[in-house]
Amino acid sequence: MIGIGIIGAGHFGAVHARAIADVEGIRLAASCRGEGAQRLAQEFGGTAHADWPDLLADPSVDAVVIATPHDTHEEIAIAAANAGKHILMEKPMAPTPEACDAIIAAADRTGVALMAGHVMHFSQPCLVARDIIASGDLGRPILGTSAMIKFWMESNRSEWHTRFETGGGMLMTAGIHALDRLVFLMGDRVAGVNALYGTFFHDQPADDTALLSLRFANGGFGQVQSVGYRDGKMISATTLVCEHGMLALDFVNGVSVGRGESWEQVPGSIEPDWMHRAMLREWDAMREAIAGAAPKVPNAHARHVVDIIAASRRADAERREIALAEGAD
Repeated sequence: MIGIGIIGAGHFGAVHARAIADVEGIRLAASCRGEGAQRLAQEFGGTAHADWPDLLADPSVDAVVIATPHDTHEEIAIAAANAGKHILMEKPMAPTPEACDAIIAAADRTGVALMAGHVMHFSQPCLVARDIIASGDLGRPILGTSAMIKFWMESNRSEWHTRFETGGGMLMTAGIHALDRLVFLMGDRVAGVNALYGTFFHDQPADDTALLSLRFANGGFGQVQSVGYRDGKMISATTLVCEHGMLALDFVNGVSVGRGESWEQVPGSIEPDWMHRAMLREWDAMREAIAGAAPKVPNAHARHVVDIIAASRRADAERREIALAEGAD
């Protein structure tokens, strides 16, 4: 039985704890940071530690999930790797490509499994959409649009979420799901980025609104909308225009294929409690990675997503398209 330690026992730490409890071969061995850790220990078992150095010293912990503020990921992940703990890293892997490189290098050097928790890769709509694209029936995706438009100031939002220097902002925190989903489904490296950033709905230094234009290496185009509104109705959806038809997905209706001027919903492309089920698949994949399988979210992909966001910040500041280095994915 693999012992898991949760570093960051807040809102999403609890999401992980519920998934860990339902996956064979793993158990919650420890958690850390404040009252949240005590609550997780009472409900799911394991030891509640004061902070992450104590958790990493716990011999019952074989692997950790890091669900802490983004700017702390690098330090904690490198320490975890040096302690011989396998790592499931909540997205983003880190706020900068350079920090991602340091984390990946530490995992490679110590031989621990490392996987970024990009949950979209394990959600039923994305898995069904990926299989349809892989079948070749619709041909190559040419143009993709992807949106994450949602309420920003949720109850779990903290001050660090509002500042760029701590890895905050709507795009890095939540809009990253729309970006990751699009890159995953387009199946291609982003070669160039243009962007517009704004803060229209909240008094904060970091973005609550961003619009990204993506140029893919093999000629496709993409657009990502990231909006953290004050009031509205959530949109989390992706549409692909392919050579021989269209594909649309969201998390209410699942996947639909557009051909002959009509949409046809794909059976089995949505499931109840989709987030929990996606988390179960994510932890299944992490257990397999610990056993030696390749991570189902490649570290190069997680790093590429962060590289795209870094390039988008430059693109907005310089009012021009920024090219990404070849091989960055």
